[in-house]
Parts: sequence; C-alpha cells; structure tokens
Amino acid sequence: MTICYFTASGNCLYVARRIGGTLLSIPQLMRQEKIEIEDDAVGIVCPVYAVELPFMIVDFMKKADIKTDYFFFILTCGYGYEVSLGHAEVAAQERGWDLKYGNGVLMVDNYLPIFDMDEEIRKLPGKDVEGQLDKICADIQARKEQRVKLTPALKAQMALYHKTHAPKVINKNMALDYTVNEDCIHCGICAKACPANNITVTESKVIFGKCCEVCYACLHNCPKKAIRLPLEKADARFRNEHITLNDIIKANQ
Repeated sequence: MTICYFTASGNCLYVARRIGGTLLSIPQLMRQEKIEIEDDAVGIVCPVYAVELPFMIVDFMKKADIKTDYFFFILTCGYGYEVSLGHAEVAAQERGWDLKYGNGVLMVDNYLPIFDMDEEIRKLPGKDVEGQLDKICADIQARKEQRVKLTPALKAQMALYHKTHAPKVINKNMALDYTVNEDCIHCGICAKACPANNITVTESKVIFGKCCEVCYACLHNCPKKAIRLPLEKADARFRNEHITLNDIIKANQ
C-alpha cells in the first residue's frame, strides 16, 4: 500500500502513519518531472481548505500516473468533509480513477481568522480521533468500498461554496497579507516548513511570494509565533502532538 500525503500541522502525516504502508510526500513528488505510482492500494491523505482540496492536491491529481485496484481518499478537517469528498470524486473521475473509498477524520480546525485555536484544542479529546482512525484503518485493511455519490444536492453545494466561499478564504496571494513582528529571529523554519517554497528568509526580513497554499505551516510552526494574520481569534498555534517540527520539515523539503 502507498499513501501520498500533504501536511502542514502534522495531522495528515499522523493519519498516513496510522494507516501504514509506504508514505510519499506530495510536495516532494511534485518536484519530480514524472510521478508514477503503482501498488495494490493507493491513497491520498490531505486537509480540507474552505470546503475545497488544497491547490497542490488538485495539481498532483492532474500530474500523477496512479495504477491501483483500490484507490482511497482520506480528508482531515475540523467540522465537515462531505462536500470536499465530492471534489475528490470529480478529480478522480477526470483521471479515470475509480475512487472506491472516501472518508474523513474530524480533528482541529486551524483556520486562524475564524477559529479560536485554544478552544479547538480543548474540544479535540471529544472528537475521539483514535476511534475514527481505528475504523478507517480497519476499512482500508479490509478493502471496504465507501463510494462518494455525486447527488444533485451535493453538486449544488460544491458549486455554491466554490463560487462564494473558497475565493474569500484561499488564493495564491494570501501570504502577501501576513506580517512578521519583532519577535522574529530569522531562523528560517517558516521557509523550511513551507510545502510550496513560497518563503525566503534573509538576515533582516521574511519575504512571502505568490504561490501560497494557505496551509499555515509557517504560522503554526514558527517557534516565536512571529508570523501573524490580519485577523486572528487567538494567539495559540497547533502541531499534532505525535509529529515533530523536524517531521514537518522533512516532509515538505
């Protein structure tokens, strides 16, 4: 089994590790000229951003050549993933891939302009992440089928959110609005954690480019919390307790 994953806060890397198999970093794969993956089971593990798939996941699905008898998709999110699974099904259909199993894991929502990270972290034990993962792992091990049904209602939701919600929350220029305060020590961790190579750190400043994934790897992994958004609900940051900073850097570099 092969799992291709995208991670910023460590949640998806942890989910991928729990499922098991050969783990491949999507940011690393995207730097290859060709992506060819063949295994008895192949899955994608990624977060939900504004009810959408991350930019890089969409690009990955267009570029990768995947051959498998059992293709699955696992999403991590704070509150809901059904609409996002619809986008995964559409992307799979466009490539002629048979998405046999789709599911999600409710974890924290780390979209800082809306959600209070302190509150999200407090609520996490009640979501029974390990119980959710136990079921997903068992399903995948048994090669269970749980297909995504593109009903008229789901298609309508996908179109509505894509038009009205996503453009306000995610775009490639998002990082241009980030600020860096005087606590910055120019350690370069933000640049190393960024999966899109969108950050340059010099001795005197941090420079953000125009290919942001809006994953917040830079914000959540900054040791000084020096990178800030125009609007934030709390000062807290988050990284999955099972994942180290070095894990994030290794995955995204």
